[in-house]
Amino acid sequence: MACHNGRVTNDGRLVLAGAPIGQAGDVSPRLREVLASADVVAAEDTRRLRRLANELGVELGGRVVSYYDANEAGRALELVEALKEGRTVVVITDAGMPGVSDPGYRLTHLAVEAGITVTALPGPSAVTTALAVSGLPSDRFCFEGFPPRKAGDRARRLAGLAQEERTMVFFEAPHRLHTCLEAMAEAFGADRRAAVCRELTKTYEEVRRGGLGELAGWAAEGVKGEITIVVAGHVAGAGELDVSALVAEVDRRVAAGEPAKTAVADVAKGAGMPKRELYDAVHRRSATP
Repeated sequence: MACHNGRVTNDGRLVLAGAPIGQAGDVSPRLREVLASADVVAAEDTRRLRRLANELGVELGGRVVSYYDANEAGRALELVEALKEGRTVVVITDAGMPGVSDPGYRLTHLAVEAGITVTALPGPSAVTTALAVSGLPSDRFCFEGFPPRKAGDRARRLAGLAQEERTMVFFEAPHRLHTCLEAMAEAFGADRRAAVCRELTKTYEEVRRGGLGELAGWAAEGVKGEITIVVAGHVAGAGELDVSALVAEVDRRVAAGEPAKTAVADVAKGAGMPKRELYDAVHRRSATP
C-alpha cells in the first residue's frame, strides 16, 4: 500500500504512453520496457500496437485490450478495477499522447478519483512538433483540437477565437481542410499567418506556410495525410486597421451603385479583415443617429 495525495492506495499504476507520430525509431527505451512488462496494455488499435511492438522487437507480456472512442466509457471502468487490484495498465493510442484528442481522459479521471498513481511516458506530439516547425510564435499557444464539422458551428467557434492572442493549433481531417481554411480566412482574415503541417516525421512530410487565404487556395486541389494547422494569434494594437476608413470606402462604393454585400466583401478581403467585422461596423454606423 502507498500514500498518494493524502489517500491510501494500492500499487496499481496507470501509464499514459506517448506513441510515435510517424517514425517508430522516435520511441524511448522506457516505452519498450513498459510495453514488455505491463500487466495490461489498452490500445486504440490493437493491430497497430502489435505492428509497433514488432518493429521495436518487443514482446507484449501482458493482456492486450482495445480502448477506443466507442468503448472508452465501459472499458475505463474495467481498467480501473484492474488498477485497484494492483495491476500496471498502459494506455497507448495510434499516435501521440493519450487524452489529447485521443482516448485517455476518462480513464485518467477515474484513476485520479480512485487515488491511483498516474504517470506518463513522454513521446512525440503532433501539437508541439507542428508548433515548433511552423515558424510562428511559440512562447504562448493553445490547442483547439478539431474544429466543428458543421459550417455554422465551425464559424461560431472560429469567430470566438478571432481575438485570441496566443498561437492556435488545430487538427483537421484532410477532406475538410479546404473548407476549414476558408472558414479560418473568413474569421481571422485572409492574411493571418498560418502553417499547414502534413504527415509530420513521415516520408512525405510537408509544411506549407502563408496567409490563410493563400493556404485555402492551395488546399482546394485536395490534400492527403494527417493534418495539423498552426495559426498566428491576433496581435492587439499592432497594425490595427482604420475601420472608419474602411466603412467610408464601403459607403463610397454603395453610393456609386455597388451592392452593399459585395462592397463589404471586397473591402474586407483587401484589408485582410473578416467581412463579418466590417459588416457589423457598417451596421453600427448606420444605426447611429
